[in-house]
Amino acid sequence: MVAAAPGSELDSAAGWRTVAAAFVSMAVVFGVGYSFGAFFVPMATEFGTGSGATSLVFAITAFCWFQLSPVTGRIADRVGPRPVLLAGAVALAAGLLLTATVRELWVGYLTYGAGVGIAVACGYVPLVAAVGGWFERRRAVAMAVAVAGIGVGTLLGAPLAAALIEAIGWRGTHVVFGVAGAVLLVGCAAAVRRPPQPPDGASGPSLRALAGTAAFRWMYATTLLAAFALFVPVVHLPAYAAARGASPVAGAALVGIIGVASVVGRIALGAVADRLGRVRTFQASFAVLAAAFAVWLGHVALGGPFAVLVAFAVVLGVGYGGWIALQPAVIADMFGVRGLGWVVGLMYTAAGIGALLGVPVAGALVDATGGYGWAAGVAGLCGLGAFAATIPLSRADFVGESDAL
Repeated sequence: MVAAAPGSELDSAAGWRTVAAAFVSMAVVFGVGYSFGAFFVPMATEFGTGSGATSLVFAITAFCWFQLSPVTGRIADRVGPRPVLLAGAVALAAGLLLTATVRELWVGYLTYGAGVGIAVACGYVPLVAAVGGWFERRRAVAMAVAVAGIGVGTLLGAPLAAALIEAIGWRGTHVVFGVAGAVLLVGCAAAVRRPPQPPDGASGPSLRALAGTAAFRWMYATTLLAAFALFVPVVHLPAYAAARGASPVAGAALVGIIGVASVVGRIALGAVADRLGRVRTFQASFAVLAAAFAVWLGHVALGGPFAVLVAFAVVLGVGYGGWIALQPAVIADMFGVRGLGWVVGLMYTAAGIGALLGVPVAGALVDATGGYGWAAGVAGLCGLGAFAATIPLSRADFVGESDAL
């Protein structure tokens, strides 16, 4: 076992280099994963499938990456993030190159779902845990900067995919994304460093101990409901915009706007949380996320200019950014940094369930009703439920009371 480095290395320049590698890694894997909305219509058209069947590609992918997060997080806790990230690079290249050759959609469930799913699982939670281990005083800010890469990737991935699809088709775009993404992840693996204070024993609290606390149960419910709500517009908003007359690139740009707004939410709310309290700011993030769906429902019911959908994307992005920026830091405060990758990964299995349910259910509602009102309404209700589930967190029975705020 590698001996822990001196505590003076915490909050050091070496830690910020790991933040930079984490930022790029998350930008790559989520830029690819969240670009699926741009592929939705061309793939559905070629395979002759409805919204429900096509959206299942993304649902399986998200389920895969979230369910694998405890595995990759625990491996990274034991051996460091570098080998895990290299495995993610291989999975991304293989998955997308194989997806570019599929002739039936169900094969894409396997190639895209496994390839991109494994890549995100390797490029996200292990890097979040590494950043958390490098910092103490500025942990919330460091994590917020690192996960801002998700927002940048979301900003760039979907519009870039839409432009490339128009130029070289969706199959060629998968090839470009697979090769370029793998190269960038290898570079991140070369730059990332294991934290100076690896978790003692690298195990952290047991699943039984975590499940026995109200804090874990309430946050698990919050994560499941919020993921159900979030991934509905991430996948279906571009198609909704196209149905209302927007171009494919403009529709995909809405996902990019969610991404850039989330960057603002991640960094701004991450900084605010260190002053006002992480739990309260965390709760406020879900209130914002839930409120955003009122804007989308208003557009579905009353119509309006494209700018209304832009407003929806901005508000949703800010709430989403606060959620993703603060959750790892709040988890570290509740349960400590030992085995942080394991604990964060366990929490994100709830997001996998939410994605697996939310995206295809919304697609089935679109197919059944011929519109997006029910899909947006159900997603909005889940957003409200996510906010309600955060309310007990401030008085929950945290593991390791001395680590709680």
